[in-house]
Amino acid sequence: MAWLGRLFDARDTLARILLLDLSGVGYLVVGVHGRPGPTGTQWALAVPAFVLALLCHRRPLLNLILQSALLAAAFPLIDDVMINQVGASWALLELTMRAARPRTIWVGAGLLAAVDLTNLVGEPVRTALTGLFGLAVTVCLPLLLGLVVRTTRELSRQAEERAEAERRRRESESRAARADERGAIARELHDVLAHHVASMVLRVGVARHVLPDLDPRVGAVFDDVHATGTAALTDLRRLVAVLRDPGGVRGDAALTAIEPSALPSALGAAVDRARQAGVVVEADVDPAVGALDAVRGQAVLRLTQEALTNVAKHAGAAARARLTVSVEDGAVHWAVTDDGRGAAPAGVPSGGGHGIVGMRERVEVLGGRLEAGPTGSGWRVRTVLPTHPAPRPRPGTSEPA
Repeated sequence: MAWLGRLFDARDTLARILLLDLSGVGYLVVGVHGRPGPTGTQWALAVPAFVLALLCHRRPLLNLILQSALLAAAFPLIDDVMINQVGASWALLELTMRAARPRTIWVGAGLLAAVDLTNLVGEPVRTALTGLFGLAVTVCLPLLLGLVVRTTRELSRQAEERAEAERRRRESESRAARADERGAIARELHDVLAHHVASMVLRVGVARHVLPDLDPRVGAVFDDVHATGTAALTDLRRLVAVLRDPGGVRGDAALTAIEPSALPSALGAAVDRARQAGVVVEADVDPAVGALDAVRGQAVLRLTQEALTNVAKHAGAAARARLTVSVEDGAVHWAVTDDGRGAAPAGVPSGGGHGIVGMRERVEVLGGRLEAGPTGSGWRVRTVLPTHPAPRPRPGTSEPA
């Protein structure tokens, strides 16, 4: 029955009325075999019916009243009232399909039935009974068809509402499932991994204080382990917060997983932290990095954090460093260079990895190669991250020459 609703769509009312008027004109012009041509009175009653139907196509109740009045005038004046009868019956159909309140429908149907019954006053009983049966076609049929269309539309609307409610329910269940999964991961990270990391950091700190006469090199190792563990614990806590409430965390983008479009601002945050530690950083970042895939984007961010941390740690405060990130033919060219002329660092920003070894592993996973070494009086770290990672040789095989 869906085709019935489309056939009588409310947006096509004017087109339906126009076709009905053209059909009426054809009926009057062509006529029926054996019937004389239309009289002037017929035209005088038909033309207003055509015009009023077009003018009132958006006001079905007014159209029904006017068409019923023309029908009432046609009964005593002409013998063939087909045009006015069809116009009034069609007006009832449109009213039934589009009326906002059911009471309006029944009032309209009663009005048309009353007009039709006036033509039976004074007629013989047999003729009157025939006229009563005629009401089934002139009143009951458009009323029934209109109610069917209304019911079809209502069922379609209810089906759409149920489908939309079902979609929202599935989305809600999916979000709840993802939240439960994130919560479980967050509990594991907090209860197991974060606990062990915190214990390691605490023990290293205790060892550093109870052993004051250590070799400076051993003390530097302890300090580095303590700082790295503290930074890792900070990242773990931030990750747990993100897992528990992804929409409620608005912290530093450099410590969380980021969207590719947020990479330029995250790199800017890493540069700002290095500057706060006293390093003079000149950054040249290609805006195209905002369109990188998430994996390479995260790698660029972590490499930058670690490299600038190393500058502050080894070259010292007031050292000059230059960060360059560019995208050429889909490949990411990244480099950090410093002059190595800083003083002893007063504060060091937290990095995102585990020194050169961690940086090299991150780059190799993506099919690149990290180059790190002295340049002049300073140090340079650079790499190229290809568009597609190159296949790594399987164990037991040698790379082609």
